[in-house]
Amino acid sequence: MDASRRSYDEQAARWNGPAGHAWVDLQGLLNDMFRPLEELLVDAVATEHPARVLDVGCGTGGITRAVARRTGHCVGVDISGPMIEEARARAEQEGVAASFIQADAQEYAFEPAAFDAVVSRFGVMFFSDSVRAFTHIRSAVKDGAGLRCLVWRGAEENPFMTTAERAAAPFLPELPARQPDQPGQFAFADPDRVHRILSDSGWSGIDIQPVDAVCTLPERDLVTYFTRLGPLGTVLPGTDARTRAEIVEVVRPAFDPFVEGTEVRYTAACWMVSARSADAKLS
Repeated sequence: MDASRRSYDEQAARWNGPAGHAWVDLQGLLNDMFRPLEELLVDAVATEHPARVLDVGCGTGGITRAVARRTGHCVGVDISGPMIEEARARAEQEGVAASFIQADAQEYAFEPAAFDAVVSRFGVMFFSDSVRAFTHIRSAVKDGAGLRCLVWRGAEENPFMTTAERAAAPFLPELPARQPDQPGQFAFADPDRVHRILSDSGWSGIDIQPVDAVCTLPERDLVTYFTRLGPLGTVLPGTDARTRAEIVEVVRPAFDPFVEGTEVRYTAACWMVSARSADAKLS
């Protein structure tokens, strides 16, 4: 099995398994926490008044629905069955012009030149072959279509995101180490690498700007957050109750620097990545 296929299988298993279900269960918490980033991204996309937008790695569809409310129609694509199912239900409940596809955006047979814009919030860092993925996505958009993505900067600039795994490391030596050049949360931390990927994929007018947004969540939800999501969320279900309790007892105080009364506050250090499809037909 080649590395690309192995990476795809790993991502499919993750997002169709416990991680995908956790995002469904906690979608309200996550959407509220990332609201400042949603507003920045949706405002940026809406300024060009696109009629049909593709949301890559849409998850439970929060961005897809927000874009649809501001533009004409938004199509979300994601590899996760549980999240796409929830996204469809939410869109129907809210009556917004959003539709959803469960698929790998790197492979799905999109109609050529079907979209006026591409958007993504934290959904493009998981491709097994990023150049191939962005080349393929470019074939789905019209000439001159805009691309706007929010991706994480480095782990060192986002200490909140690694607090749980650092604190739990003595108890869980099997926790996988972060690999910045592999698919994952911080895969697009290096702006030079992101620029090369987009350039090699045929995108032009590439612009990568830092974004720092203050995100919040209720302190009462903090334990649920770090035990259900991220690296701990993947390994804690396999631990016994006593070990789990010990880990929570150690990890929770590690978040104290981010707690202000009844609220948890941290800075999300991201890149706003913008580009344009000069000639989508080339791919």
